[in-house]
Amino acid sequence: MASWYDRVFQELDETDLNQKPLLCRDTIFDFVTDCVNLLYPSRCHPKIELTQASRKQTLDKIYQALCQILTELGTANSEDCAKDFLQTLPSVKRKLDSDARYIAQQDPACQSVEEVIICYPGFLGLAHYRLANILYKASVPLLPRVISEYAHQLTGIDIHPGAELDHPIYIDHGTGIVIGETSQIGHHVRIFQGVTLGAHSVSGDMRGKKRHPTIEAHVVIYANATVLGGDTVIKEGTVIGGNSWITESNK
Repeated sequence: MASWYDRVFQELDETDLNQKPLLCRDTIFDFVTDCVNLLYPSRCHPKIELTQASRKQTLDKIYQALCQILTELGTANSEDCAKDFLQTLPSVKRKLDSDARYIAQQDPACQSVEEVIICYPGFLGLAHYRLANILYKASVPLLPRVISEYAHQLTGIDIHPGAELDHPIYIDHGTGIVIGETSQIGHHVRIFQGVTLGAHSVSGDMRGKKRHPTIEAHVVIYANATVLGGDTVIKEGTVIGGNSWITESNK
Protein backbone atom coordinates (compact mmCIF):
# COMPACT_ATOMS: atom_id res chain seq x y z
CA MET A 1 0.00 0.00 0.00
CA ALA A 2 1.45 3.36 -1.04
CA SER A 3 2.27 5.77 1.75
CA TRP A 4 0.73 9.23 1.76
CA TYR A 5 3.94 10.84 0.53
CA ASP A 6 4.13 8.40 -2.41
CA ARG A 7 0.66 9.58 -3.42
CA VAL A 8 1.81 13.22 -3.15
CA PHE A 9 4.72 12.55 -5.50
CA GLN A 10 2.47 10.68 -7.92
CA GLU A 11 -0.01 13.54 -8.08
CA LEU A 12 2.80 16.09 -8.50
CA ASP A 13 4.15 14.06 -11.44
CA GLU A 14 0.72 14.16 -13.07
CA THR A 15 0.38 17.95 -13.06
CA ASP A 16 0.31 19.75 -16.41
CA LEU A 17 3.52 21.70 -15.92
CA ASN A 18 5.65 18.82 -14.74
CA GLN A 19 8.98 18.82 -16.59
CA LYS A 20 12.57 17.81 -16.09
CA PRO A 21 14.89 20.51 -14.74
CA LEU A 22 16.63 22.46 -17.52
CA LEU A 23 19.58 23.76 -15.58
CA CYS A 24 20.69 25.08 -12.22
CA ARG A 25 20.08 28.79 -11.74
CA ASP A 26 23.12 29.05 -9.48
CA THR A 27 25.30 27.99 -12.41
CA ILE A 28 23.98 30.97 -14.38
CA PHE A 29 24.42 33.30 -11.43
CA ASP A 30 28.07 32.23 -11.12
CA PHE A 31 28.57 32.62 -14.88
CA VAL A 32 27.29 36.19 -15.08
CA THR A 33 29.11 37.17 -11.88
CA ASP A 34 32.36 35.89 -13.39
CA CYS A 35 31.66 37.93 -16.53
CA VAL A 36 31.18 41.15 -14.54
CA ASN A 37 34.27 40.40 -12.44
CA LEU A 38 36.35 39.79 -15.55
CA LEU A 39 35.31 43.17 -16.95
CA TYR A 40 35.82 44.91 -13.59
CA PRO A 41 38.22 42.97 -11.32
CA SER A 42 37.84 45.56 -8.54
CA ARG A 43 34.35 44.12 -7.92
CA CYS A 44 35.75 40.63 -7.38
CA HIS A 45 36.55 38.96 -4.06
CA PRO A 46 39.19 37.65 -4.13
CA LYS A 47 40.37 40.17 -6.69
CA ILE A 48 41.31 38.80 -10.10
CA GLU A 49 45.00 39.33 -10.78
CA LEU A 50 45.59 41.51 -13.81
CA THR A 51 48.02 39.09 -15.41
CA GLN A 52 47.60 37.56 -18.84
CA ALA A 53 47.60 34.04 -17.38
CA SER A 54 45.00 34.71 -14.67
CA ARG A 55 42.68 36.59 -17.02
CA LYS A 56 42.96 33.80 -19.60
CA GLN A 57 42.09 31.29 -16.88
CA THR A 58 39.00 33.31 -15.90
CA LEU A 59 37.97 33.67 -19.55
CA ASP A 60 38.30 29.93 -20.05
CA LYS A 61 36.16 29.30 -16.97
CA ILE A 62 33.46 31.56 -18.40
CA TYR A 63 33.70 29.85 -21.79
CA GLN A 64 33.36 26.36 -20.28
CA ALA A 65 30.42 27.41 -18.10
CA LEU A 66 28.60 29.01 -21.03
CA CYS A 67 29.18 25.96 -23.22
CA GLN A 68 27.67 23.78 -20.50
CA ILE A 69 24.65 26.07 -20.06
CA LEU A 70 24.00 26.30 -23.79
CA THR A 71 24.31 22.54 -24.21
CA GLU A 72 21.81 21.93 -21.40
CA LEU A 73 19.45 24.39 -23.09
CA GLY A 74 19.73 22.45 -26.33
CA THR A 75 21.41 25.28 -28.22
CA ALA A 76 22.96 24.20 -31.51
CA ASN A 77 26.68 24.89 -31.97
CA SER A 78 27.10 25.82 -28.31
CA GLU A 79 30.88 26.24 -28.62
CA ASP A 80 30.58 28.68 -31.53
CA CYS A 81 27.84 30.59 -29.72
CA ALA A 82 30.01 30.82 -26.59
CA LYS A 83 32.97 32.10 -28.63
CA ASP A 84 30.78 34.71 -30.32
CA PHE A 85 29.58 35.91 -26.91
CA LEU A 86 33.09 36.19 -25.49
CA GLN A 87 34.23 38.17 -28.52
CA THR A 88 31.59 40.82 -27.73
CA LEU A 89 32.98 41.45 -24.24
CA PRO A 90 35.34 44.28 -25.32
CA SER A 91 32.37 46.09 -26.89
CA VAL A 92 30.28 45.54 -23.74
CA LYS A 93 33.16 46.88 -21.64
CA ARG A 94 33.41 50.06 -23.74
CA LYS A 95 29.68 50.70 -23.32
CA LEU A 96 29.83 50.10 -19.57
CA ASP A 97 32.90 52.33 -19.22
CA SER A 98 30.86 55.04 -20.93
CA ASP A 99 27.96 54.42 -18.53
CA ALA A 100 30.25 54.58 -15.49
CA ARG A 101 31.92 57.83 -16.56
CA TYR A 102 28.55 59.45 -17.29
CA ILE A 103 27.12 58.42 -13.91
CA ALA A 104 30.20 59.77 -12.11
CA GLN A 105 29.95 63.02 -14.08
CA GLN A 106 26.25 63.56 -13.38
CA ASP A 107 25.93 62.48 -9.73
CA PRO A 108 27.13 65.21 -7.35
CA ALA A 109 27.36 62.63 -4.55
CA CYS A 110 29.85 60.52 -6.49
CA GLN A 111 33.55 60.87 -5.76
CA SER A 112 35.01 58.66 -8.51
CA VAL A 113 34.29 56.31 -11.38
CA GLU A 114 35.62 53.48 -9.19
CA GLU A 115 32.83 54.25 -6.70
CA VAL A 116 30.27 53.80 -9.47
CA ILE A 117 31.73 50.46 -10.54
CA ILE A 118 31.96 49.03 -7.02
CA CYS A 119 28.91 50.53 -5.31
CA TYR A 120 26.17 51.68 -7.67
CA PRO A 121 23.21 49.29 -8.23
CA GLY A 122 22.29 51.18 -11.40
CA PHE A 123 25.66 50.34 -12.91
CA LEU A 124 25.39 46.68 -11.86
CA GLY A 125 21.92 46.50 -13.40
CA LEU A 126 23.25 47.92 -16.66
CA ALA A 127 26.15 45.44 -16.64
CA HIS A 128 23.79 42.48 -16.37
CA TYR A 129 21.47 43.97 -18.99
CA ARG A 130 24.24 44.53 -21.53
CA LEU A 131 25.46 40.94 -21.14
CA ALA A 132 21.94 39.51 -21.32
CA ASN A 133 21.11 41.64 -24.37
CA ILE A 134 23.96 40.04 -26.35
CA LEU A 135 22.56 36.58 -25.63
CA TYR A 136 19.01 37.72 -26.37
CA LYS A 137 20.06 39.02 -29.79
CA ALA A 138 21.71 35.64 -30.44
CA SER A 139 18.30 33.98 -29.81
CA VAL A 140 19.60 32.04 -26.81
CA PRO A 141 16.55 30.73 -24.91
CA LEU A 142 15.86 31.34 -21.23
CA LEU A 143 19.41 32.36 -20.23
CA PRO A 144 18.99 36.12 -20.89
CA ARG A 145 15.84 36.21 -18.76
CA VAL A 146 17.51 34.37 -15.88
CA ILE A 147 20.35 36.92 -15.98
CA SER A 148 17.94 39.86 -15.98
CA GLU A 149 15.95 38.39 -13.10
CA TYR A 150 19.17 37.83 -11.15
CA ALA A 151 19.95 41.52 -11.60
CA HIS A 152 16.40 42.27 -10.48
CA GLN A 153 17.02 40.31 -7.27
CA LEU A 154 20.34 42.07 -6.62
CA THR A 155 19.34 45.64 -7.47
CA GLY A 156 15.56 45.98 -7.68
CA ILE A 157 16.02 47.01 -11.34
CA ASP A 158 14.02 45.07 -13.94
CA ILE A 159 15.36 45.57 -17.49
CA HIS A 160 14.09 43.10 -20.07
CA PRO A 161 17.05 41.79 -22.11
CA GLY A 162 15.19 42.59 -25.32
CA ALA A 163 15.06 46.33 -24.60
CA GLU A 164 17.40 48.55 -26.62
CA LEU A 165 19.51 50.90 -24.49
CA ASP A 166 22.08 53.15 -26.13
CA HIS A 167 25.03 54.42 -24.12
CA PRO A 168 25.78 56.13 -21.91
CA ILE A 169 22.79 55.65 -19.59
CA TYR A 170 22.50 56.89 -16.01
CA ILE A 171 20.26 54.91 -13.65
CA ASP A 172 20.13 56.64 -10.27
CA HIS A 173 19.26 54.60 -7.15
CA GLY A 174 17.39 52.18 -9.37
CA THR A 175 14.95 50.49 -7.00
CA GLY A 176 11.64 49.76 -8.69
CA ILE A 177 12.67 50.65 -12.26
CA VAL A 178 10.92 48.55 -14.93
CA ILE A 179 11.98 48.74 -18.59
CA GLY A 180 9.89 46.57 -20.90
CA GLU A 181 10.98 44.31 -23.73
CA THR A 182 10.39 46.66 -26.68
CA SER A 183 11.56 49.88 -25.02
CA GLN A 184 14.09 51.95 -26.94
CA ILE A 185 16.27 54.39 -25.00
CA GLY A 186 18.71 56.87 -26.53
CA HIS A 187 22.07 58.05 -25.27
CA HIS A 188 22.61 60.34 -22.28
CA VAL A 189 19.25 59.43 -20.74
CA ARG A 190 18.88 59.68 -16.96
CA ILE A 191 16.35 57.48 -15.17
CA PHE A 192 15.51 57.68 -11.48
CA GLN A 193 14.02 55.16 -9.06
CA GLY A 194 10.51 53.80 -9.55
CA VAL A 195 10.24 54.65 -13.26
CA THR A 196 8.15 52.34 -15.46
CA LEU A 197 8.52 52.13 -19.22
CA GLY A 198 5.60 49.85 -19.90
CA ALA A 199 2.74 48.82 -22.17
CA HIS A 200 -0.81 50.20 -22.29
CA SER A 201 -2.12 46.72 -21.55
CA VAL A 202 -0.89 43.16 -21.26
CA SER A 203 -2.27 40.65 -23.77
CA GLY A 204 -0.77 37.59 -25.44
CA ASP A 205 -1.80 38.78 -28.90
CA MET A 206 0.66 41.69 -28.56
CA ARG A 207 3.63 39.32 -28.53
CA GLY A 208 6.23 40.42 -31.08
CA LYS A 209 4.76 43.91 -31.45
CA LYS A 210 6.19 47.17 -30.08
CA ARG A 211 4.43 47.73 -26.77
CA HIS A 212 6.80 50.00 -24.87
CA PRO A 213 7.86 53.62 -25.38
CA THR A 214 10.76 55.19 -27.22
CA ILE A 215 12.88 57.60 -25.17
CA GLU A 216 15.10 59.82 -27.28
CA ALA A 217 18.52 61.17 -26.27
CA HIS A 218 19.17 63.52 -23.33
CA VAL A 219 15.82 62.82 -21.64
CA VAL A 220 15.52 62.95 -17.84
CA ILE A 221 12.80 60.82 -16.18
CA TYR A 222 12.39 61.59 -12.49
CA ALA A 223 11.23 59.24 -9.74
CA ASN A 224 8.07 57.16 -10.07
CA ALA A 225 7.12 58.46 -13.51
CA THR A 226 5.25 56.06 -15.79
CA VAL A 227 5.50 56.15 -19.58
CA LEU A 228 3.32 53.69 -21.50
CA GLY A 229 2.71 52.55 -25.05
CA GLY A 230 4.57 51.39 -28.12
CA ASP A 231 3.56 54.49 -30.08
CA THR A 232 4.70 56.86 -27.35
CA VAL A 233 7.84 58.82 -28.23
CA ILE A 234 9.47 61.17 -25.72
CA LYS A 235 11.35 63.79 -27.69
CA GLU A 236 15.04 64.59 -27.23
CA GLY A 237 15.84 66.81 -24.25
CA THR A 238 12.50 66.32 -22.48
CA VAL A 239 12.36 66.42 -18.68
CA ILE A 240 9.61 64.27 -17.15
CA GLY A 241 8.64 65.20 -13.61
CA GLY A 242 8.25 62.75 -10.76
CA ASN A 243 4.99 60.78 -10.47
CA SER A 244 3.95 61.71 -14.03
CA TRP A 245 1.63 59.42 -16.00
CA ILE A 246 2.28 59.61 -19.75
CA THR A 247 0.47 57.60 -22.44
CA GLU A 248 1.15 59.61 -25.60
CA SER A 249 4.03 61.36 -27.37
CA ASN A 250 5.01 64.91 -26.47
CA LYS A 251 5.22 67.59 -29.16
